Amino acid sequence: MVGAVSGFEFTPEHFLDLMHHEIPRYEELEDETARATEDVDAARILELGFGTGETTRRVLARHPGAHLLGIDGSSRMLAAIEVEGADFRRAELTHPLPAGPFDLVVSCLTVHHLDAAAKQDLFRRIAAVGEWFVMSDVIVPEDPADAVTPMTPDYDWPDTLDHQLAWLREAGFEPEATWVRGDLAVVRARRRPPSRRSLWRILRGSRPASAT
Repeated sequence: MVGAVSGFEFTPEHFLDLMHHEIPRYEELEDETARATEDVDAARILELGFGTGETTRRVLARHPGAHLLGIDGSSRMLAAIEVEGADFRRAELTHPLPAGPFDLVVSCLTVHHLDAAAKQDLFRRIAAVGEWFVMSDVIVPEDPADAVTPMTPDYDWPDTLDHQLAWLREAGFEPEATWVRGDLAVVRARRRPPSRRSLWRILRGSRPASAT
């Protein structure tokens, strides 16, 4: 998990040890996150919550030549990270997202730091700047016995997979879960093209006014 919201920061020195201790499938989750991006033609990538760059490196390895812009709420992570082909800046998930368009937006173990309303707002803002969105995170599983990842009250706000898929659809995406194990899931979503009626309105609005 990464310091994605204000008021809390992980330290780069202990980040990976913590992830491996709390999430035994951490490496598998990271690999599946990157795998979900493989068939996306991505030249411009936005990463939400870069941490120590584990996701960054895996995604860029599958998209050679792409440029990645990462944001994270932790000033310590920002000071420690350096990845070729990527630029990083400090920003919270609740801040305006960098201006797009991005071919791909990716986030691993970050979105669960937002409550339900903030997740819905984030999904709408992602749809405004990105064509594809790949998210891997902690979820509320169907079987309570599968909820094994430690959660911190008032800091971690996981939701069910079904709720998040519904919110992504409402935001304009066509989402699918590509990997689910217990209380972890990877979701890939593509933004729906505008309807003919919406496209007509866009084109009509872009025409110059007729001369009188």
